[in-house]
Amino acid sequence: MTRAPSLRALGFLSAWGRGTAALPDDARAAAGGRPVVSCGRPEREGERFRRATRGGLLALAAVEAALDDGGAGRAAIAGERTALIYVTAAAYAPSNRRFIEGRGGSIHFAETAPAVVPAEVAIELGVSGPYAIFIGGPPATLRAISHGAMLLEAGACDRALVLAVEVFEECADLYARARRLTGSPLVEAAGCLWLERGRGDLRLESGGGGRGAAGLRRRLGETFCCEPLAALDLWRGRGAAGTLELGGRWRGETARLVWTDVITAARESAA
Repeated sequence: MTRAPSLRALGFLSAWGRGTAALPDDARAAAGGRPVVSCGRPEREGERFRRATRGGLLALAAVEAALDDGGAGRAAIAGERTALIYVTAAAYAPSNRRFIEGRGGSIHFAETAPAVVPAEVAIELGVSGPYAIFIGGPPATLRAISHGAMLLEAGACDRALVLAVEVFEECADLYARARRLTGSPLVEAAGCLWLERGRGDLRLESGGGGRGAAGLRRRLGETFCCEPLAALDLWRGRGAAGTLELGGRWRGETARLVWTDVITAARESAA
């Protein structure tokens, strides 16, 4: 068991819009037959961003949404006391595909692809603390949150950013060939959870990850590792307090994160 972190801020974006308030009642109906609902390419000025991947641009947008949510500027997360923990199952697929098929691109070595997305955040925002990458679906995101809590408890950082990004458009035809492995529609998303030291307990368990996910997926669609952050945003939006349970299921693996005495920025202000 780990000391639970406090939830300073959360930015969540999807192809439906900003935050879970933008989710439709029925993602499949809203998709109108589209197997993939894309976020498109976020516009940013500057030559460096012209060559950036869509995943990297979505990552920056998610972190900036978290900064907006926390009422903070970039300086609040810059430096070596901010940990960056990145989670994805699919955001490196477009770069790997271009490399394998010899279609060019900005990545010269395919094995560097998972690091490209968080590198955009680290370079642009000056984040230089502890760093980790988790690959997989919702259970990987739960492990990333637990890892952030452990870093905070150990004093390795003052804040931890758990960043999840999924893009699907560039490989839509490949996902279509593996329909039994994915939900429908696939919805691009990105989220950033800003954690600081808290006072409750955090427990990561194997199993029990399926409860409540079907209802969220009906509104959100399939977002792979971004799903737990969407669930957390919905929980926070309901004004819930006390104990939070986040579940995840991926390729036969199930996991559950039990988070007691969740402290949010709103609760701290009220206190």
